[in-house]
Amino acid sequence: MGTAGHHGVAAHRCLAERLAGHRHVGAPAACAWRLYRIDAAARDAAGAAPLVGEGELFRKILGSEWNKLHPDIQQRFAKNPAPGKPLLYYGTLCELHASRFGKLLGFISKPFIHGALIPYSDSDFPVDIQVYGKPGSQNIYKQRIYMLNGRKPIKFTSYMAESERGEVLEYVGLGLGMKLKLHVADGNLHFTSDGYFWDLLGWRIPLPGVLTPGKTFLRHCNEAPNRFNIRIEIRHALFGTTFVQAGVFHERRAEEKEAA
Repeated sequence: MGTAGHHGVAAHRCLAERLAGHRHVGAPAACAWRLYRIDAAARDAAGAAPLVGEGELFRKILGSEWNKLHPDIQQRFAKNPAPGKPLLYYGTLCELHASRFGKLLGFISKPFIHGALIPYSDSDFPVDIQVYGKPGSQNIYKQRIYMLNGRKPIKFTSYMAESERGEVLEYVGLGLGMKLKLHVADGNLHFTSDGYFWDLLGWRIPLPGVLTPGKTFLRHCNEAPNRFNIRIEIRHALFGTTFVQAGVFHERRAEEKEAA
């Protein structure tokens, strides 16, 4: 998976992440959007358009804030995952945590959205990430393989799309997803969920916050041109922090892709 040097750097960053603790405060807000019928014509037209990358979507959503991102992050997201030519990343997750309530949600949801909510706690294990596109689709797919210690690998695939209203949506399976808001702080990219929903029979149905895992906070921090760290926290309005993931990742270079 990586060299001894890589694991040394990852372990150092993992310690820093643990010491950093929680950066976000405040209780999750209630869902601020309403039930509405999905514009199928607009959705199908968007799906027929040429494939775009995460960077093009994020640049559009962020507007002038895009220029505040660290140049390494801009360059990282500027790469489009053409069909058949995925972007590959590998890394070490130094922290994986699920609270008691989180574990309960993880086991309940496992048959329906396997891998989205991992009901275990672990540390210092490898993760592979593949970002790819599909012919005839503008969606951006992301597959993660978590190789927990002493367990079978867990695979989770989600996809990101732009809604008919110009929102960033991430789908985790069975039409379930969340709306994401983006902002830049200290040159790094932050994502915050702004409500969960369920696409069903042509309708986008908002879900009450208390019936979801909680509000999601994701931080993408740059470390070097080919290295970044990710921290994800999900916080429930009643049960506090339900899930945490933190780790350091590298992009596979061309020679590593051929050997993988």
